[in-house]
Amino acid sequence: MPPKPRLKLLARVLPSAPALSRRPPPLGIGTCQLIQASSSPVPGRRVATPSPSRRTFSSSSAPEPLLPLPSSRWYADLRARLGKCIMFGCNHAQAHRAAGVLRALANEWRELSAGAEGFLTGGRRGLEGQQVVWGEMDSFGHVNNANYIRYAESARVNWIIHFAGVDPANGKRWRELMTPKGTGLIMKSIKAEYKFPMTYPDTISAYHKLRSKPTASSTSLVLDCIILSHRHKRVAARTEEDVVVYDYAAARKTAVPPFAFAAFRDVWRMQQDETRRARARIRELAGLVEGIEKETWDRSDAVEDMGTAAKGD
Repeated sequence: MPPKPRLKLLARVLPSAPALSRRPPPLGIGTCQLIQASSSPVPGRRVATPSPSRRTFSSSSAPEPLLPLPSSRWYADLRARLGKCIMFGCNHAQAHRAAGVLRALANEWRELSAGAEGFLTGGRRGLEGQQVVWGEMDSFGHVNNANYIRYAESARVNWIIHFAGVDPANGKRWRELMTPKGTGLIMKSIKAEYKFPMTYPDTISAYHKLRSKPTASSTSLVLDCIILSHRHKRVAARTEEDVVVYDYAAARKTAVPPFAFAAFRDVWRMQQDETRRARARIRELAGLVEGIEKETWDRSDAVEDMGTAAKGD
């Protein structure tokens, strides 16, 4: 029997990336569409993020254009689209390519989800692999809202302390930023936005980033934090934190210490770089999925394999 006509999704069309030699076709992935990559990617490839101490930046080369932020459900959408291709029917080569994309999604979903928004993952940059325990749920049957604030606070402390390992010459001073000695960091305000209720069992990872580029005279830092649910593979909550740099000896606000300012300046550059890399990688995976779609159910002559009819029917 002939296939059913394909339904077109109504979605906003994103502007084409300046770096592409041709205008890519839009893909209906949530409210923010992903665009097919123009290169030939490797399905299982993972790109490691260098550590701050080893990262170098070139002031002479222009940065790559920033692609649009993908939908928060990009992971689930790509998996669902691959599932449709597999259910329709794939040959051996197509199934092998689909498996490669699924493997890449399973291995990279966390760093891509966080990196697409500029959050740096890995090491002690936040709170990774934290188990959600049964006692963190309340009478409504989901993780109590106060626990998300605790996740964010623990992630922020880890984010600051990890600089002691990156900058061992100032290791003691980095650790003292989280104590009432000399110059420290004081929480002025924190706001939380809950995306969906998490339940036990689950695992979370929380990461922080600088919202804006710091200056030598900055007396406060505005930090964004995301809390990722490993079970649902997406952001469960976000926080906005206003942290004041405080001189305990003088009992007043002060500017960011020079040693910290230099590190934060490098982190800001890394955030911008990671945003471009992660969004390009997501677009690359979306291009692979669209290629498989066009070879299976999205062909003009596509006919779904319904199996061999029984003899005598």
